[in-house]
Amino acid sequence: MKSFNRVLSLTKRNLKEILRDPLSLTFLFALPLIMLVLFYFVFSGLTSQFEIKYFAPGIVAFGGTFISLFMGLLIATDRSSAFLTRLYTTPIRSYEFILGYSLAMLPIGLMQTCLFFLVSVLLDSSILSWNLLLVILASLLITILFIGFGIFFGSICNEKSVGGLCSILVMGQSILSGMWFPQEGLSEGFIKFMEVLPFKNCVLILQNIMLGSASVLNSILIILAYTIVVYIISINIYSLKMKQK
Repeated sequence: MKSFNRVLSLTKRNLKEILRDPLSLTFLFALPLIMLVLFYFVFSGLTSQFEIKYFAPGIVAFGGTFISLFMGLLIATDRSSAFLTRLYTTPIRSYEFILGYSLAMLPIGLMQTCLFFLVSVLLDSSILSWNLLLVILASLLITILFIGFGIFFGSICNEKSVGGLCSILVMGQSILSGMWFPQEGLSEGFIKFMEVLPFKNCVLILQNIMLGSASVLNSILIILAYTIVVYIISINIYSLKMKQK
């Protein structure tokens, strides 16, 4: 019970901090949404890559990288203040610290996903089906992964450098997911390289569920593996810093 109360208190505090930054929240929601609408109207008639049933899941996965940036900045800011120093002197455990940040950001990620799909339905109502609800549920796995990346980068970087590292995720999701371009012209070796990274698998999970395909297990296992690893590393980093303090 004490552990639950500590996590709940930290979650409430972090959620308040998130909501106190409306400019960053606007950026988190608006930029991917603008890209969704703009690219759909410009390119959807030219290539199937930008049909809403393919492109909307891609944008949801792409939006996760902005969650990483937001999360990383929040933790880096807390590290530069006296908040974490005081937190290190409390009985809070490493996993409670990670849970407190993750649970605060999870509803924001869910709201982002729902907004993207709401606009997608307005653009093309053909995607409105029970599969869409399953996609939204599956997107929570993607959100948790990118929250984990944000916690990791925020734990090792200061406010000035966390944006640069998180931009690697933005570029990776753009270039290595296949969401912006057809993959027919790529070499087999490069496609295999993309398949072992999380970026393409994030998109595949959502696209395949949207299309009613059952070929998602391998991608889910890969995402779960990355998620587990990044959270284990983040918990250990917090433990190390707590011992140092």
